[in-house]
Amino acid sequence: MTTSEDLALPRPVRDSQSEMAEIVLPNDSNVLGALLGGRLMHWIDLAAAMAAHRHSRNYVVTASIDHLDFKVPVHVGDLVILRSSVNRVYRTSMEVGVKVWVENYILDHCEHVSSAYLTFVAVDAPGRHLPVPPVVPETDEQRRRYEDAGRRREIRRLEMERKRAAGH
Repeated sequence: MTTSEDLALPRPVRDSQSEMAEIVLPNDSNVLGALLGGRLMHWIDLAAAMAAHRHSRNYVVTASIDHLDFKVPVHVGDLVILRSSVNRVYRTSMEVGVKVWVENYILDHCEHVSSAYLTFVAVDAPGRHLPVPPVVPETDEQRRRYEDAGRRREIRRLEMERKRAAGH
């Protein structure tokens, strides 16, 4: 049985790491046979939610997503691999990073498609924000992602202040 004290204990990044795979089917593509950007965004949101849920052990909702760049096209028949993990935790929110790869298993070729950073908030059933346990980065890469998340958060905060000052 998990107690509320267990829920507050810091957790390593590895506990949140998630992976999902999708085969691109004709229904996922545009008229040129390329993966729809909106479908990829949906998969990114799902992969990120898995990591946030694993870390917080609560319901989670998407609060924001940073911009997306699509580096290479993905085609019908390709295998899309999405890897996610919690980068950093704040009081009730967490940044989750998702890296997307396309694998052509016929040609044995893999390429980076996109990376995204999403912010999730842990909530209870009525939607009230819940505290999230701290995340513990253990590798150099995880520590870099932890520090980068802090910089991105500061940039988002400054952008929100700029928009408020401009009357948006």
